[in-house]
Amino acid sequence: MIDFPGGGRGGRGRRDGRGSASAARVGLSGPLDTAGPPPTGRASDGPTWRPSALTANARTTWTGFQRVLRLVWEANPQLTVALALLNLLQGVLPAARVYLAKVLIDDVVAAVSTGAGMAALPRVALLVAAQFGVSAVSNLGQTLANISQQLLQERVANRVQLLLMRHANSLDLIYFERPAFYDLIQQVQREAGFRPTAMVQTAFGVVRQLLTFGSMLALLVNLEWFIAVAALLSPIPAFISNARYGWQGYLMSRRQSPLRRMMSYLTTVLTTDTFNKELKLFTLGEFFVTRFQQLFERYYDENKRLVIRRYMAGAIWSMLTVVASGATFLYVALRALAGRVTVGDLTLYVQAAEGVSQSFVGLLGGLQSMYEHQLYLSSLFEVLDMQPNVVRPPHPVPVRRPFQQGIEFRHVTYTYEGHERPALEDLSFTIATGETVAVVGHNGAGKTTLVKVLARLYDVHSGQILIDGHDVRAYDPDELRSQFGVLFQDYVTYQLSARENIGVGRSDALDDLDRVTAAAAKSGASGVIEKLPEGYETVLGKWFDGGAQLSGGEWQKVALGRAFMRDAQILILDEPSAALDAEAEFDLFTRLKDLTSGRTAIFISHRFSTVRRADRILVLEQGRLIEQGTHQELMRLDGRYAELFNLQAASYR
Repeated sequence: MIDFPGGGRGGRGRRDGRGSASAARVGLSGPLDTAGPPPTGRASDGPTWRPSALTANARTTWTGFQRVLRLVWEANPQLTVALALLNLLQGVLPAARVYLAKVLIDDVVAAVSTGAGMAALPRVALLVAAQFGVSAVSNLGQTLANISQQLLQERVANRVQLLLMRHANSLDLIYFERPAFYDLIQQVQREAGFRPTAMVQTAFGVVRQLLTFGSMLALLVNLEWFIAVAALLSPIPAFISNARYGWQGYLMSRRQSPLRRMMSYLTTVLTTDTFNKELKLFTLGEFFVTRFQQLFERYYDENKRLVIRRYMAGAIWSMLTVVASGATFLYVALRALAGRVTVGDLTLYVQAAEGVSQSFVGLLGGLQSMYEHQLYLSSLFEVLDMQPNVVRPPHPVPVRRPFQQGIEFRHVTYTYEGHERPALEDLSFTIATGETVAVVGHNGAGKTTLVKVLARLYDVHSGQILIDGHDVRAYDPDELRSQFGVLFQDYVTYQLSARENIGVGRSDALDDLDRVTAAAAKSGASGVIEKLPEGYETVLGKWFDGGAQLSGGEWQKVALGRAFMRDAQILILDEPSAALDAEAEFDLFTRLKDLTSGRTAIFISHRFSTVRRADRILVLEQGRLIEQGTHQELMRLDGRYAELFNLQAASYR
């Protein structure tokens, strides 16, 4: 990916490739909603930036800087202080160097003109030594500042990443189902690693430039006041132009987030094992490469237009500074020819004028950079300010072991964002403690949603869900979820050892090999793992050296082992036999009664040969409960369940 000023860089995509539909949809769609007025039209369009906005922008930048400084300080106070002091030191050295040069030149000219000759050598040598000392200190200070900045940036990048990871872990599942959230996260991960340190260093640089500017200005005002004014005013148009294009660059970067995320997703598709088999079989490689190239050209063209305009405008306006510097040099040279200033004064004033102009340019540029950094870092704070909806109550009800009462749904309704039809609608039923219940229905009937609201991954929009006689919202969410052992249909394949793959089902028992092997035996994974080269310490998957790849059915047994790692009171199996062969499926469900002994069990399955083993069956259709009962009761009812069962049975005859 190419770097562009104001445009950012392409970020990394999700390694597992899930959520591809939303990635494709967003990647080829229109502008992303932003905080504030959304950009429209071409890349250069958007809200008009006006100099009158400087005051408001300054307040926003100052507020943002305070928050960023706290973040950087918390990453490493010692390096932050060192960077500040080194910048202050660098601020006063240029004026000292210019003044020493003036004195040195005047002394040499005086010695030559008076015939003092070598008698002036000790003073000249002292001045040269002082010049050398100032330059050496400046060089050492810059070196130490670079070291401090680099080390501090690493610490800050790590802190930002940890903050993001911890905060993302606190957010609800619903955030991770919003394409705009992924756009924002990618924007943050692309920019936030380096911008906090860069913003603080820029702020310290502004103070340094301010010191240089003040000291140089003090030297220059001894010549003529209008020379100082010209040096001050000439950089301002370039600053305003740069600020305007910086704002447009930020808007374009926000708008391009879906496009960059799509490019990142296409890179993931072409470079990970998850997709490679199908790419080869369907000869899709060139198709995705071409799609990536098309998106890149669109991305490049938009950025190119802004880059050319930004730097051409900057070059044109900066000519004012060149003209002001040339005029100052000419004026001082004429004064020197007229004998009104010394040769040393000529050097002093010319360098001071250029120093005032350059430091003022640096000062304005630093303020502009801080403003741009704050714009990009607003995305970081936007994420960090997001609050979960599923929260711990002030005084949670303690979870009892064992549960004295079962599960009850009371008129539960839940609708996904962006959908009009509820996924669950007025759903009511009970599950007794220790009962095994199967949930059946067409795809989209609400089966998995039922499980998600039960585990309080979402809060229902109306109605109540009770576990052990209490509303699930009365419990601490983490404590409640610790009572669930879950295998989802889209289970995760961790690129970790077999022991860790199962052990993460209860991370505090990750190193308890006896518990891991017991869970593997229950899920049927023990036979698979024991045949691996290093047994339970074999890394699974092919992303790392020495990894062993498993079949879909073997992976599912490992994932099922995670559910059995927990001493859970509620066991939820979502299509637990989807990847199992007939023998493994039969073995699993003949043992299901023993495996779920003492637990409330809910399993979702499309295979009616296994569903019939449940104590009770719930039939969902379009989010509603339309039938319930045992297999025999539902067959006698001759309703929807009987119809589906007979249709499936017919395919085996």
